[in-house]
Amino acid sequence: MPPEGPRHRPLPDMVAAHVREQIMSGAIRPGEFLRMEPIADAVGVSITPVREGLVRLTNEGFVTAVPRRGFVVAEFTRRDVRDLFWAQSRLAGELAARAADRITVDELDEFSGLMTMSDAAIASGDPVAIGEYGHRLHRHVNLVARSDRLARMLASIVKHLPNSFYGSIEAHIRTVPADHRDLYAALAAHDAERARAVTERHTLGSADYVVEMLEGRGLWGDDR
Repeated sequence: MPPEGPRHRPLPDMVAAHVREQIMSGAIRPGEFLRMEPIADAVGVSITPVREGLVRLTNEGFVTAVPRRGFVVAEFTRRDVRDLFWAQSRLAGELAARAADRITVDELDEFSGLMTMSDAAIASGDPVAIGEYGHRLHRHVNLVARSDRLARMLASIVKHLPNSFYGSIEAHIRTVPADHRDLYAALAAHDAERARAVTERHTLGSADYVVEMLEGRGLWGDDR
């Protein structure tokens, strides 16, 4: 499920997103110390938001603060990836169930239109469009649920993976279009439990793909 939130993020959030991308791409590895100056240059900010961004990443478990030495990349395992998707699946499933109870005819029509655009983007193979319409479709469901605090909790977990991962997932998981149609049918029938089950299955099905993608990037050199 693609990340939620405003397009124009605070500078520390931009720093955190950049460093997450570097970690998850394998450009920097667990145990490496992070130098603030290159990060500041790469993002185009001063040292202060870099420090604030790295502090945020310590709260997420991506980096560890070492007294008098700075910040070091923390271990990130296959289990961590699967745990992230498990947590996402539970929150997204609950939001989908609430959306099924509350969705209006107009909101259902909007979901159908977004689903059509998502399918077209997947057929075109354009990862940017795939990520954009996938984001909009899932965000629509979360808004229909009318549970802002729960949606914010989901967003705080989703951001642990780089934005680019979600477009790749939607492009390469073959069941995505069918999952969207199943979710539409559940919403149309106001079947909350079916909407929950479809969403949880859809989200959990992405975990193995991401693990394989990270293995391909050489993130792990052992059998964790």
